[in-house]
Amino acid sequence: MSYIKIECVLRENCRCGESPVWEEASNSLLFVDIPAKKVCRWDSLSKRVQQVTVEAPVSSVALRQGGGYVATIGTKFCALNWEDRSAVALATVDKDKKNNRFNDGKVDPAGRYFAGTMAEETAPAVLERHQGSLYSLFPDHHVEKYFDQVDISNGLDWSLDHKIFYYIDSLSYSVDAFDYDLQTGKISNRRSVYKLEKEEQIPDGMCIDTEGKLWVACYNGGRVIRLDPETGKRLQTVKLPVVKTTSCCFGGKDYSEMYVTCARDGTDPEGLLQQPEAGGIFKITGLGVKGIPPYPYAG
Repeated sequence: MSYIKIECVLRENCRCGESPVWEEASNSLLFVDIPAKKVCRWDSLSKRVQQVTVEAPVSSVALRQGGGYVATIGTKFCALNWEDRSAVALATVDKDKKNNRFNDGKVDPAGRYFAGTMAEETAPAVLERHQGSLYSLFPDHHVEKYFDQVDISNGLDWSLDHKIFYYIDSLSYSVDAFDYDLQTGKISNRRSVYKLEKEEQIPDGMCIDTEGKLWVACYNGGRVIRLDPETGKRLQTVKLPVVKTTSCCFGGKDYSEMYVTCARDGTDPEGLLQQPEAGGIFKITGLGVKGIPPYPYAG
């Protein structure tokens, strides 16, 4: 076993940091702070952070094939131009649900941007249930809806052979799998591959490694866990010095580092004293596994 090192590389004080994405071209980590309405880009070489503030809660960000980025802002899929700090709506969902917003999103291997919605929370993980849906924005900008009755649409990724879609609806306390058709983007045959244990708390963001194992950030659990989706077994637990761990991705040189986002919102003053790095960006090295590069949106 290699020696695992966990360090806070950016004391950003995110209210709710989410959606970490590595951009190899700029040696940078993209992430969002949802309620602060900010998309951030941290340069791992200069250690500087740039930010773009948008008009509504921004819940995920992704690379775009032609340059720039895409993001889920409020209930809109948007194109994000970093140079002029502008966001342009490509499509809008949940028009009949004024209290909804997007949550986590990620691009599939064919360049479609998958993202799900939820009702706006009254407190962290407290919300009107069954209000969300899962969508994807195709490269031609049309949107497909997969299913509704979602509580908190969260982590998502695809198997290495592109035949399985993994998905988390947080309040089901489960990591689910679907059969996935790369050509059409269709999903079917939903089943649970892992049920979280009590101390693991709430499953949040997720990513896959080059061995096909899943890494899940556990909100209120202060950890990321590594799962084998074929056996349903937990293989590894990595605990962090913050409680509200929200999401994870691989990045850095040859995708051998893991980056983890977390949240401050919902932590009392005493909790913040005990967790001075809450809301920061963490880097984990020495895991002994690598991730795969993020897919860019093809539209």
